[in-house]
Parts: sequence; structure tokens; C-alpha cells
Amino acid sequence: MRWSQFFIPTTKETPKDATAASHILMLRAGLIRQLAAGIYIYLPLGYRTLRKVETIVREEMDRAGAIELHMPVLQPLSLWEETGRTEDMGEVLLRLSGPAGDWRSNTALGPTHEEVITSIARAYLNSYKQLPVNLYQIQAKFRGEARPKSGVLRTREFLMKDAYSFHVEKESLDAEYDNMYDTYCRIYARCGLPYIAVEADSGAMGGDVSHEFMVLTSAGEDSVVLSDGGDYAANLERACAALLPEQSEELEEMEEVHTPGFGKVDDVCRFMGTRPEQMIKTLIYDVKALKRVEHKDVEWTGWVVALVRGNHEINEHKLERTVRESLKDELLLEFELATLDSIEELTGAAVGFAGPQELVERADLMIVDRDVATMHNAATGANKTDYHVKNVNPGVDFPLEGDKVVVADIRNVVEGDLSPTGDGRPLQIKTAIEIGHIFKLGTKYSEAMDATFLTKDGKPQPLIMGCYGIGLNRIVAAAIEAHHDDHGIIWPMSIAPFQVLVVALDPRDEAVMKTATEIHDRLVEAKLDVIFDDRDERAGFKFKDADLIGVPLRVVVGKKSLTDGVVEVSHRRDDKKQKLVPNEAIEFVVKAVGDELSALAE
Repeated sequence: MRWSQFFIPTTKETPKDATAASHILMLRAGLIRQLAAGIYIYLPLGYRTLRKVETIVREEMDRAGAIELHMPVLQPLSLWEETGRTEDMGEVLLRLSGPAGDWRSNTALGPTHEEVITSIARAYLNSYKQLPVNLYQIQAKFRGEARPKSGVLRTREFLMKDAYSFHVEKESLDAEYDNMYDTYCRIYARCGLPYIAVEADSGAMGGDVSHEFMVLTSAGEDSVVLSDGGDYAANLERACAALLPEQSEELEEMEEVHTPGFGKVDDVCRFMGTRPEQMIKTLIYDVKALKRVEHKDVEWTGWVVALVRGNHEINEHKLERTVRESLKDELLLEFELATLDSIEELTGAAVGFAGPQELVERADLMIVDRDVATMHNAATGANKTDYHVKNVNPGVDFPLEGDKVVVADIRNVVEGDLSPTGDGRPLQIKTAIEIGHIFKLGTKYSEAMDATFLTKDGKPQPLIMGCYGIGLNRIVAAAIEAHHDDHGIIWPMSIAPFQVLVVALDPRDEAVMKTATEIHDRLVEAKLDVIFDDRDERAGFKFKDADLIGVPLRVVVGKKSLTDGVVEVSHRRDDKKQKLVPNEAIEFVVKAVGDELSALAE
């Protein structure tokens, strides 16, 4: 392929409002063009890389025994109503609009395909003899992303590989989950990504076990927690730390302190001469749920009280998961921070003066962070405006057990906490890009949609499901985040739009063009992806473009070097130059490409 006949609209200028390296370089290198907020065109160079990623994903999924199909983007809302996710997805679910009764008003653009695949399983997977099976697709997804940003890292339309497995028993799901975990590791290794796998929260997808695959980068929007010793990794939503040791002070009598106008932790600490880690923060949440009473669903509203140390923050994902587990026989409808009026109604005090003492009798549930349970002689609100109390002791001044009390991990990990596994070394928090997520869904969707199979005994049983997703666009962006320098992209060989760039420095010179053309043609005959820069431009201009688009191997043919019978070969990674005669250069490049591809596939 000749550069002069291809379409690579490179630019020198840094695009306005682009901050992530991948976003800047994809625009400058002519890989993408923004059509509208969160909607991108893949130009020829970018599309070649995206297709190579797609090929690797497809090859590894096929190798793992998954079966490809294709599901529609358009989905009937009735499927989503079966699982109750129309509300859970909120504005992320893009609905078509039309007149009342028109088909469009009952249709959405698929942000994911759990409901569709479960409807397929419900129709066809009716016997244990058909299981297990893993079905996958590579399909466009659409989500109502309120704030698209960072180029293709957060968009409203994107390309995703989603796979769904169906099983008779948990042991079969566990085996396929491990199979997909290993498959994802091979995919990311082949794409040249320095990935890590972390424990993750399942979120709106449901299920009890999940892992995310991440690439560490400052452009990421996810936070991951890693131990210094490398023996623990989890996303911040899921991460936990080693339990803090129980404090050893002798218990003292609770005492009320007048704290006029001081409701914030730092202000109270300064006034009382204590530290945030010696404070108990009491957060109040309004809750609404349905409870089954005498064969009827009865709606009730009430309060959940959550306690964490003053130097810790509530982890909303952990807290809500704990609430749902505590109310497992009820359907949680709403759960959010209480209003000012609601807080005053429960505590009898203004906001900022709530404390756990005596609240358990008035609230519906009290959830105590496990690190609060180890405190002695703490300070907290007095449930009285302008007053706090000191020498509050868990288990003495408020309960740690009982029908309405749960002790659980409900806080965010902080930098310097100790790892809960291995040698207990300190934890670090880093930013990352999520490039894939796998889930053990269990029977969440099959039960909601009545997707059952007959066991050996002829009894109906809900299908047990797993779900496995990869964002292909994010792989492209993550590869650039991980492999670039001040001059441009440094592509891994496996997903580079072209593997080799042949540069003719003097295209008006007959010998230069003859040699460069021959090298290009022989490399193409060797089944390599080659682009030939035959443009009549200055050498410096060509080299800047070459660095920007990041083709791994470069063969430079110039009039001066040809007088010595050699051409110059270099790698974008380190720019170390070798002077070789043309035949040796061809052999060297062919071997180098093969070696790099083999190394990535190991």
C-alpha cells in the first residue's frame, strides 16, 4: 500500500479539549474523527487496528470453544421489563420515541444483551443434554452516556464482544469462568497490553463473583487497589483492607460536650482536641421496600443507619449490597441519603449531630463498619443540636449484634491500608482503564425470565449463567496509553495498522524508488502488512508522520545510503538503526515481525 494512495489525515496541532494521550494521538494520527459527542468515525488507519483487535478476540473465543452468533441492536422493552432493568439502567437505556402505540415507543437500542440471549436460551436450551454452551457476538452497543469523554474511552456507541454461558450446575459455571479468565489473559497478551485482573463489583449486572481486566494509566476513570507485594488487586468498589486492630484503651464513661455550630468532622476534632480516626460518622439513609405479608406485597419506608470512622468514607456499593443482603426477603425499591427533614425526624437533631446511641430502636437497620466495631472511647454526635459525646464505646453504648444490627465492611480502602491477603503489605490506589469484565451471573436472569431446562430427573431448573464482556475500542485506546512517547504511538506488532513502513527519502531518484518498491513488494509477498511512504515530502516531515502513526518497523531507503549499498532498518520502540543490504533487510524484517508476533502469543 502506497501512502500517496491511502488516506491518513495526520495533523500537527493538539486537538482542542483532548487531554488523554490516546484521544490526542488517535486524532492527530488520523485514526478517528468525532462526528458528535461520544460518536466517532474510524478512519482507515484506525479501522485496520480495530479489525485486528476483533480478529484476535474472535480467534481466542473460538479457540476457547465459544460459538459466535449475531443479535440485533434493536430490542423490545418488554424483555427488559421481564428483568426489571428498565429502571436500573435509567437513562443509559436509549429508547426510541414515537406516537403512542407505535412500535418505536416500545423499542430500545441495546446497551447489552443479557435479556436477548436469555430469551434465546429460554426458547432452545430445554434439556441438560444441551449444556453447557457459550454463545458470543461482536456487536455495536449504544448507551446514553451523559458525559462522554477521553475519546473512545467513554462513548455513546462502541464495539463490544459479549459472551454468555449456560450451565446445569455451579461447578460447570466455575470451570467456564476460569476458561474465559484464561482466554481474556491470552487476548490481552496478544494485543500487547500490560493488563492486570482485579476483583470487581458486579453492579447492575448482578451475580456474586466478577473480575475486571485493567490497564493502569492516568487517563483511566476507574480506581484499583494494589498491594505493594502484588498479592492483592481489586477495584475500589470491591476492595477491602486488613481489619484494624482493636484499640486497647480502658473504657471510659460517655460524656456530653457542647459543640455549638460544629457539625463537620474536622471542625469537631479541632474543637474537642481529638482526631478523625477517633470519630464515628453516622450517616442516615432513607429506604423504601416491598415486604410480603400474608400473600400481599406491602410497601414500607424507613431508615438505615451506617457508621464509619471519621477518616473513612462510605463505599456506596458495599453499603447497598449489605442492605440488600440484610433485607434479602424484601424488594429494595429506593435507597439514598436521607433528606434534612428525614434526618431531623430520626435523630431529633440538626444535620451534623447524629450519633449511633439509641438510634437502633428507631431505625430499621444499623450497619456498623467493622473498623468502627474495634474502637474505644470514640467521639460522635449526641443526637442533640450543637452537642457531641465522647467516650462512646461500640457494644456498650450502641449494639454490635441483634436483629437490626449488621457488622460489615462498608468503607472505601485508603492509601496505606494493609492488604487483607498475603504478607499484609501496604495498599496503593491507582487509576486504570477497564478493558474487560467477567461475571458469574447465577440465575438472576433465568429466574426473572423463566428460562429453565429439564434435569436428568425430568425436573425444571433455572439455567445457571455466566457473562463475559470486552470493549474492543478500549483495547485500542489502552494500547496507545500504554505504548506512546512524546512523538506519537508505539504500536504492538499484533494490532499495528501496518507492521512495516518503507520510506523513500528521495522519491525523485530512480534507484531509491526502485529499491524501496522492491522491498515493499517482497515484504507484501511474505504476507506482511506494509505501507510505502512514496510522498514527495521533506525527510523530516516524513519521519514525524512515521513517529506519529507508530508503525513498529521502519525501512528507510535514501540516495546517500544506497551509494554504500545499504538501507536503514529501525524499530519504533527504541529507534536503534541498523544498516543492511536490501536482501538482508528484508530477511531481518520478516523474522522480526514473526518473532514479535510469536512472543505476544506465548
